[in-house]
Amino acid sequence: MSGVVVNAPLRIGVLGCAQIAKRRMLPAFAACPDVEIAVTASRSLAKAELFAAEYGCRAAGGYADVLSDDSVQAVYVPLPPALHAEWIEAALVAGKHVLVEKPMTIDAATTARLRHLAGSLGLVLAENVFFVNHSKHSAVRDMVADGVVGDLHALHADFTVPSPPDDDIRHQPELGGGALWDTAVYPVRVALFFLGPRLRVVGATRRRSSGRAVDTGGAALLVTPEGVSAQLGFGLDHGYRSAYRLVGTSGSIIVEHAFTPPADHESVVVVRDGVGERVLRLPADDQVANTVAAFVAAVRSGQVVGEESRRQAELLDAIRRS
Repeated sequence: MSGVVVNAPLRIGVLGCAQIAKRRMLPAFAACPDVEIAVTASRSLAKAELFAAEYGCRAAGGYADVLSDDSVQAVYVPLPPALHAEWIEAALVAGKHVLVEKPMTIDAATTARLRHLAGSLGLVLAENVFFVNHSKHSAVRDMVADGVVGDLHALHADFTVPSPPDDDIRHQPELGGGALWDTAVYPVRVALFFLGPRLRVVGATRRRSSGRAVDTGGAALLVTPEGVSAQLGFGLDHGYRSAYRLVGTSGSIIVEHAFTPPADHESVVVVRDGVGERVLRLPADDQVANTVAAFVAAVRSGQVVGEESRRQAELLDAIRRS
């Protein structure tokens, strides 16, 4: 296993030059004093060199080059979902900690197997779901625990986005495209965040727009053993919607701009109860920087992470089968 020196920056290799790496993760890595970008890799060396030049690191014309570099302690994997399992496993076998874009894999059994492999090797395998590291969701969870809405009865959550360009990988089934893997992750994960791991899928539907080879939208109904329901919507060819609502015996809490807020965005939470409506303004928070910091902390402490990712994968698989 690649050694991690306490208080020294974690040397990270980037496997792929995807837009999420360019727009979000590389700037966050560069801004974090606890991280050093060691190498950027692409199947195209020229593309890797463009990324490397911006961040003053080495470029590699292939992912295996990064895994054979003993100075690299961890890798970030922003590849298409269908390629995640192959390169997660290769990285773990090479002794690297892994931060991988969501979904971790497109198969629940594979996700469980890779998590077991990481644990057996003493390595961190973390899924890059930004929003769970934004402070507003913990604040809302505390409000629910404090009885602000009374006894919780239901959660409603939606994440839908306009259709990406025709050549986008999200339209390609062989690369793990489709609304289930790209957008359902968010409402499923927020349901786990608030309702816990014992959720099960009661029913689900997916649809495919004309001319598309992947699912472009869907909905699911989940329930806890106590009967608290989660009604979830997701889609790839919709108007933009990123929100959730918690409903209880004495009121509701509504969170808009829930999953992908900019770092400088002041969060607005609306509480409605028998008294009326209150608008709470919560401080801006950088969920991407928080995610990077959480990954570094897990690596340094040897913390086991990812149980939510396992349950998320099982629920997504159940929605797919339904």
